[in-house]
Amino acid sequence: MKALVLYSGGLDSMLAMKLLTQQGIEVIALHINIGFGVKEDRFDVLKRRAAIAGATLEVIDVRDEYLLNVLFSPKYGYGKQFNPCIDCHGFMFTVAKSLLPRYGASFIATGEVVGQRPMSQNKDALRLVKKIANDIDEDLILRPLCALVMEETKPEREGWVDRSKLLGFNGRGRNAQLALAKELGWEDYPTPAGGCLLTDVQFTVRLRDFVAHDSFAKEDIEVLKNGRHFRLPDGAKLVVGRNETENDFIDTLKNPKFDLLHVSGEMNAPSSLLSKNASSSDENLACRIILSFTKALPENTYDLCIGEKILSASPYATKEEAKKYLI
Repeated sequence: MKALVLYSGGLDSMLAMKLLTQQGIEVIALHINIGFGVKEDRFDVLKRRAAIAGATLEVIDVRDEYLLNVLFSPKYGYGKQFNPCIDCHGFMFTVAKSLLPRYGASFIATGEVVGQRPMSQNKDALRLVKKIANDIDEDLILRPLCALVMEETKPEREGWVDRSKLLGFNGRGRNAQLALAKELGWEDYPTPAGGCLLTDVQFTVRLRDFVAHDSFAKEDIEVLKNGRHFRLPDGAKLVVGRNETENDFIDTLKNPKFDLLHVSGEMNAPSSLLSKNASSSDENLACRIILSFTKALPENTYDLCIGEKILSASPYATKEEAKKYLI
């Protein structure tokens, strides 16, 4: 018997996988990449943690389809931020169902716990997700962590899964999950946190600002995940790295909407991106802002490169002057 388990990378999905592998079920950890996982998510980490639960990792990139069909036009609306959770979950299950034949799997499982999230994990929402995924009749979606407080599913009725070895977690607390992880001797798992950037206040502010000024594509997601973000008076966007990791990432980023902007010479300055269509006024302002995050002196002038162009500018006297353009 083989199952696809929707794998976010979090502890709940790891535990769901373990409950199935303990029953001798072959589990494929299906990470459906919509682009908005937490910034630190890396596929090598996902693979390692899936292996801890006895599963193998498969990553499916659906970013284009997600942007086109879900994010900006959710039938069931958004949560507190830019998070179309019900539509998103329904979409993921639809993708997973379509992949069952490819992997020779019989059913789908997830680490969701009923009642854990008020909008997307109450019983009504979970039934709605089944409807979106056309799973009412097939009944192939199993939630091992909370199965005992829900109706039996086909995998249980058919004996593919032993229901008596599943759990009845319920509600928002996570002590039971943490206790089970301790019992299993696990230490390598992420701490509980919002796993989706679409629920993050600051990230969604950046996203709303971006779509108000430009079309949005999957390549833009990584831009939003890094740096300080500024919106300049003539409409240009400026992204300024905050640390060495972000600077290294920005230096390698290839996005046709942006030019790399950097300070000439040996000065230790953050790596930055500026909209390709920036006006001359916004270009000069961007240079001043970047210099304000260096040790440049306000009375001096410095050379900066924007693509092939070289400009000269002086920094603001204080960072606070630069921050008035901060998103």
